[in-house]
Amino acid sequence: MKFYTKSYLSDLSESRRKGTKTFSSALNENKNRTHFDIFLSHSFKDKKYIAGLYLELTSKGYSVYVDWIIDPHFQRDNVTKDTVNKIRLRMKQSKSLIYATSENASNSKWMPWELGFMDGDKGRCAILPITDYENDTFKGQEFLSVYPLVTKGSNIYYDSDLNIQLSTFSSKEMKSWMNF
Repeated sequence: MKFYTKSYLSDLSESRRKGTKTFSSALNENKNRTHFDIFLSHSFKDKKYIAGLYLELTSKGYSVYVDWIIDPHFQRDNVTKDTVNKIRLRMKQSKSLIYATSENASNSKWMPWELGFMDGDKGRCAILPITDYENDTFKGQEFLSVYPLVTKGSNIYYDSDLNIQLSTFSSKEMKSWMNF
């Protein structure tokens, strides 16, 4: 299993390019969407990694919802009922939730709520650890162990889809897991 690393995602974020996909082209494709493949749950403190992950996922053909990218008008320090309703709507408009976890995730008030809501609504949730090294082991908060892990694709010859690690010995390509 190979995880996404902080350095890889940070480099992607800084370059603003993955293959032929640029951050601005990905943004233009997703800005006016009303349905998404992935709701990307994350800590805002991981913004530089999330920008890289957004680019990685969109370069693989996924439509991705990230609140500060798609709905930049949200005020993080002034949460209202309208904000909560909009986030709820965006989760309902998404096929799945990817929980991008790092050491900052355990301090997030939103992430566990988003995971619980989406798990109850659609049940299609997976954990994507952001680690220091590709081959790190992942041991997150205890409740995360009930969900599959998202790892890098395993084909070394081409940029393959992500893997969903269902158990120690079983995985699927993400598109198959999402029922594309």
